[in-house]
Amino acid sequence: MPEKTSPEAGRSTVAAAVVGAAELTEATIKTQGQNKPRSLGQDAWRELRGSWLFWASGVLLVIFIVMAAFPTLFTDVDPRQADLRGHYLAPPNWSHFFQGDWFGYNGQGQSVYARTVHGARASIIVGVCVTIAVTVFGGLVGMLAGYFGGWVDGLLSRITDIFFGIPLLLGGLTLLQAFTHRTVWTVTLGLATFGWMQIARVMRGAVITQKQADFVTAARALGAGTGRILFRHILPNVLGPVIVVATIALGGYISTEATLSYLGIGLQDPVVSWGVDISAAQSQLRDAPHVLLVPATFLSLTVLAFILLGDAVRDALDPKLR
Repeated sequence: MPEKTSPEAGRSTVAAAVVGAAELTEATIKTQGQNKPRSLGQDAWRELRGSWLFWASGVLLVIFIVMAAFPTLFTDVDPRQADLRGHYLAPPNWSHFFQGDWFGYNGQGQSVYARTVHGARASIIVGVCVTIAVTVFGGLVGMLAGYFGGWVDGLLSRITDIFFGIPLLLGGLTLLQAFTHRTVWTVTLGLATFGWMQIARVMRGAVITQKQADFVTAARALGAGTGRILFRHILPNVLGPVIVVATIALGGYISTEATLSYLGIGLQDPVVSWGVDISAAQSQLRDAPHVLLVPATFLSLTVLAFILLGDAVRDALDPKLR
């Protein structure tokens, strides 16, 4: 005869089975969560964290950005305060770190250290503002040309080619000649007018590739409008190469602003910038090289930091380079 099972034993068996099923389900969920594919942004951040280029450029940029935003944290000396009698072309004095003597004085008796610290603001603002302007405008032109194609692409591409024929430095120099008083915003306008074409080309090529994707076709079949397809579906998938180009170009815009100021066409006094100081120091290089070398070194480090950051971001976003 079959052995009878008590009700308590049956309930224990059912409870054990339920607990086992719950544990199996929880383990399955954890395994699926661990095996869940990472997004492009997560993969890029994982690569960036292990890149010495990213950390080296990031530390430099943090220092320069804090210097531009809060110069009084680094010095309390007025960069426009002049003392020709006591400080004319005085050499660096390494024993006074925060008293304005560390980098010496220029031909106006002004602290080179204070002017270098305060000069970071104008130079970085110009670079960042020009980068934002060319990314927005050039990105929009490239999106429209790549998505619509046909005569729209032909017209916008020919306009882009015309502007490509004008060098950035020459175009900015010519346009800024029309302004009698040149400020940060006029220099930004001059550089942005002739600096958007590369972003437009990169965006156009990326949009042409993405608009043939299945998710764009599905969105169009579901009745999504042009604006929704462009900004909700295509734009997030084409930002990678645009960010890389914009980051690398930012350093170039800073150096171009300094070049224009050096030629006397960029920023002017009383604006304090590295380019203005380099321009003023060119006649004093033989007698007081520190007046030129200090702002030039800070300018070079800033440009180098942005270029290194762009290289690190490019390596992180391009799977072929991993």
